[in-house]
Amino acid sequence: MYDSSSEPHHYLSGNFAPVPETPPCKDLPVKGYLPECLNGEFVRVGPNPKFGPVAGYHWFDGDGMIHGLRIKNGRATYVSRYVKTSRLKQEESFGGAKFMKVGDLKGLFGLLMVTMQTLRAKLKVLDLSYGDGTANTALVYHDGKLLALHERDKPYVVKVLEDGDLLTLGVLDYDMRLAHSFTAHPKVDPFTGEMFTFGISHTPPYVTYRVISKDGLMQDPVPITISDPIIMHDFAITKNYAIVMDLPLYFRPKEMAKGTKPVFTFDATKMARFGILPRYAKDELLIKWFELPSSFIFHNANSWEEGDEVVLITCRNANPDLDVVGGKVIENLENFTVELYEMRFNMKTGLASQKKLSVSAVDFPRVNGSYIGRKHQFVYGGMVGSMMKVSGIVGIIKFDLHAEPESGNTRLEVGGNVRGIFDLGPGRFGSEAVFVPRKFGITSEEDDGYLLFFVHDEESGKSEVNVIDAKTMTADPVAVVELPTRVPYGFHALFVTEEQLQEQAKL
Repeated sequence: MYDSSSEPHHYLSGNFAPVPETPPCKDLPVKGYLPECLNGEFVRVGPNPKFGPVAGYHWFDGDGMIHGLRIKNGRATYVSRYVKTSRLKQEESFGGAKFMKVGDLKGLFGLLMVTMQTLRAKLKVLDLSYGDGTANTALVYHDGKLLALHERDKPYVVKVLEDGDLLTLGVLDYDMRLAHSFTAHPKVDPFTGEMFTFGISHTPPYVTYRVISKDGLMQDPVPITISDPIIMHDFAITKNYAIVMDLPLYFRPKEMAKGTKPVFTFDATKMARFGILPRYAKDELLIKWFELPSSFIFHNANSWEEGDEVVLITCRNANPDLDVVGGKVIENLENFTVELYEMRFNMKTGLASQKKLSVSAVDFPRVNGSYIGRKHQFVYGGMVGSMMKVSGIVGIIKFDLHAEPESGNTRLEVGGNVRGIFDLGPGRFGSEAVFVPRKFGITSEEDDGYLLFFVHDEESGKSEVNVIDAKTMTADPVAVVELPTRVPYGFHALFVTEEQLQEQAKL
């Protein structure tokens, strides 16, 4: 068993300090029981920097490490492995950081780092032909492959072995058809098996939309015309449409040189634009654009069609601040107003509207994956507390979209459209909760299943995986799996079923 006390002193402390890889650790202590439908592997990816940064450290930095919990017949095995990206392998050969990081990109030093990386690439000191991403953001399963994702790179294929171990097989470029970056948040239609994705760029076309068939054939690119290089982290699909978002968070290197702000600039004077495109369009001619008040969106919950309207359930941030470093505690949330919203876009009248669904800060929304692109009732979100560790949440909240928020209620409590709250407790922080249904497919009981998420206790220093009942949201977990080592805070998670594990075993 790994002893966390042996970790080296590092430039980051607490739950942001890097941890080494952990080979499969079997027969972990389980309090409660692990239901049969959880046979598979629960995986979560996040930043875990192997080498110290040249300058500052930002929570978007860090090499991608996947933390996996292999569950089979009520027993659990934990493993953690780096995604062996081209970037990581090159830095391992140098024995230190050579690629620029988000934390480096401030002021004149930031421009110097951009120039240095460009020069290193021209001199072939660094190989950028496979991208320079970290694969630290999200995971998706498609066409028999588990993919580790980062929006500045192509996907990396990771194979899950029978004992739960994780093996990076290499980059996926779809037979060289993928020549641009790949979003961290593609959408897989559970009815057709197709995957829908996009890429953003710092040069025109700033956004490129793609469709990938059920058997992994990438269709021709569809350029989307917008005025400036933006940050678009997520998008959405319905049965007939794809929704792209032209939000006023810009990539502006010239602004970076004027001061200490990062390379990303939010312009609150600009409207938020939403483009709705037929999802099999061959070009952008049929896209319809809608405007709403200025905001930024990191994560959407889901979208569907309802009469003449396209409905988007999303986490809206009125004033995003990306100038956050790893390990920082946000004590004042006046500038962190991410809340659950319903947005509606009328395809006939061209009008758009929005309404707030939450009274508290909520992000990392998830739904029953069988309903992606279709109308559903429940959303599970991560609660952001008044003392939030960056990318850590203090609880899980269940929303009922068929109910209205309680009028005049400004306190976070069960009632109105809030059907349940699972509070992690003092000093405990979790990650995104993934819904696993008791039976896969659309059923009469959409919330019949379980929520899985990683939890870290800052007082005890211990980490665990919690399993809770998604229907009842009872305070007593169905299962608590004690982990042999500390798990750093991270980003997005996925549940890979036993059937999917067997399917990808042939890779």
